[in-house]
Amino acid sequence: MPAKRRAFLLPVGSRHRVPADGSGTTAAPVAAPGVPDSRLVDSAVYTRGHRHASPKSLAETYQCLHELDNAMAWIGLYRPNADQITSLAAEFRLHHLAVEDAITAHQRPKLERYGDTLFVVLRAARYDDDREEVEFSELHLFIGPGFVITVRHGEAPDLAAVRRRMEAEPEMLARGPEAVLYAILDQVVDGYAPVVDGLENDIDEIETEVFGGDPKVSRRIYELSREVVEFQRAARPLLGVLNALSAGFTKYGTEEELQRYLRDVVDHLTQVVERVDGYRHLLQNILAVNATLVSQQQNEEMRSLTAASYEQNEEIKKISSWAAILFAPTLIGTIYGMNFENMPELKWSFGYPFAIVLMGLVCVSLFLIFKRRNWL
Repeated sequence: MPAKRRAFLLPVGSRHRVPADGSGTTAAPVAAPGVPDSRLVDSAVYTRGHRHASPKSLAETYQCLHELDNAMAWIGLYRPNADQITSLAAEFRLHHLAVEDAITAHQRPKLERYGDTLFVVLRAARYDDDREEVEFSELHLFIGPGFVITVRHGEAPDLAAVRRRMEAEPEMLARGPEAVLYAILDQVVDGYAPVVDGLENDIDEIETEVFGGDPKVSRRIYELSREVVEFQRAARPLLGVLNALSAGFTKYGTEEELQRYLRDVVDHLTQVVERVDGYRHLLQNILAVNATLVSQQQNEEMRSLTAASYEQNEEIKKISSWAAILFAPTLIGTIYGMNFENMPELKWSFGYPFAIVLMGLVCVSLFLIFKRRNWL
């Protein structure tokens, strides 16, 4: 029999199982051996770093583990139902609080210890080039002596690629559940790199749109800022998870190779966090610049409207002035054109010249008044 491996962040001890006689915690109903479980992406039992069996159901996985010593099960689930989670909880003695989190999801990245089991929540990210949006998904991991359970609540990360890579390196896989945990952490952090590059391209486009006067750029800045904030909520707490794992190196006698592995993941994640923090500050500056440019544009439009209004007022003054000048003789002519019998000056021989002179004097007087007021 191979010697028992040293546990990473996991106390040395055998994996808890439900007693064969049915005492203890009762497992929830699962599919019978030979009947595939829905939402079970992949399940494998490994011995000495090599795949020993590929059970098609959780029941087969449990049975295989009971028959082998020093074996490790790696169970991958995609949005499992409550019965499957309950079955795993009963078989591997998972804490009920961790089980509730795995069922409901919507958790922030964190690391919790429940006895000899670790519960890790990760948030993976993927950049959609077609929609130019960042998609986030949640991944829950249960790590214990002899088992790794992954519960995905989204498309990312590609755990199949992690499994293929680990199976191609049996020596690394033989190090146990802690090696699988590191490989998954590395996959999640590596998946952040394309997202960071996509955000950088979006910011470059936004800078061009801001100075190009695109009226829709404000909405895009706001939406991109929300994505950056959401990305920070996914990446920054993960630093705390990695630091907590690093803090247990000495206490749990972590192998040097695994220590180097995790330090490399920490370095990559630190770079991602720093770049994302810079993007958030840059977007704030871009938003301020855009607000300034919009304000300047509005001021220019207000000046243009003011100038147009002033020109309209000047034209109205001129029209009103000439209308008043022309109205005066019309008023006089209208009065003297009524032909009443008892009108003054109606039969006066100088009546006509008097009316003409009066019209001229009124028109000249109005013209001089309007001219002095710069209406004409």
